[in-house]
Amino acid sequence: MTKNALETFVESVRADWGPLSTEVVAACTHHMKLLLQTDILEPWLAGLHRERPLARELYRDPDHGFVLMAHSEPAELYRPPHDHGRSWVIYGVQQGESEMGAYGRAEAAGAQPRLVKRNTARVEAGGVEVYLPGDIHDTRCSRGPALLFRFTERDLKIEDKVEGKITRYVDRDGVWTTAKP
Repeated sequence: MTKNALETFVESVRADWGPLSTEVVAACTHHMKLLLQTDILEPWLAGLHRERPLARELYRDPDHGFVLMAHSEPAELYRPPHDHGRSWVIYGVQQGESEMGAYGRAEAAGAQPRLVKRNTARVEAGGVEVYLPGDIHDTRCSRGPALLFRFTERDLKIEDKVEGKITRYVDRDGVWTTAKP
């Protein structure tokens, strides 16, 4: 029986999986780029385009813990700066376009941490962007509707809700600071 692109992606990532390293990130990025080239006629991808789910889990690895999600986003949807705690993540744009900004965290004595924007990457269909543990970024759907895949090293719901490791930022009078004062 022939494997579809999603099954091939999972099998390939599992074969290359290991502790965070340049080689593991490069291999997973390569597999994501191949997944983004999937023929729209594959039933699982055709269903995502038809249904446009805000968030759908496509795969959760029972042994290694990595998770692949699909996100449909309308034009101009903005997700404010955040990190992914201890996890690294690969975003892949299958349809549409997303702008992803990268930030550095600046801390001064007696002041709340603030963010300094480093750059913005325009990620078009077929493109990927990688964020390592602690990297701070935002996303904005610049051409939608967009379909994005988000591959994470671990379950971000646990990282956020249970472990409290994800940091979110809010705009206070034009300055991005931590959501929790």
